[in-house]
Amino acid sequence: MPAVEAAEALADLTEISTQIRLAVLVDERGELVASAGAEPAQADTVARLVRELLSAAEDAMGGAQAREELVQLQASTPGGCVFLVRDEGRLVASVTVPEPTAGLVFYDLKTCLHAVAATKKPKPRRRPAKKTEKADA
Repeated sequence: MPAVEAAEALADLTEISTQIRLAVLVDERGELVASAGAEPAQADTVARLVRELLSAAEDAMGGAQAREELVQLQASTPGGCVFLVRDEGRLVASVTVPEPTAGLVFYDLKTCLHAVAATKKPKPRRRPAKKTEKADA
């Protein structure tokens, strides 16, 4: 899978998954990295709310004592759903149409996270060329 920047990954996500209305990507520090389908203020609000939802869900699972890290979550309402997927500290969340195909949305979110993760891996450094000494003849 090719590596892509966060904004590009989210744009691709909302283009291929017609069930997703908007999506946000949040980094390890909880900061909004990119969004698609939302105005900046709305994206900030969604990012804050999904962090709160994630925290509340983990607290319900036992919180820090259990040390269970939630990796995916779906919350449904009659008006649509919220999906969260977390991997290596990053979190991608989407708001969907009502009654989406949950497995497909989760698959698309995971694919998006993996594409972004590939850009974060350090590239191997090239070894410096060895200097050769010329002998005077």
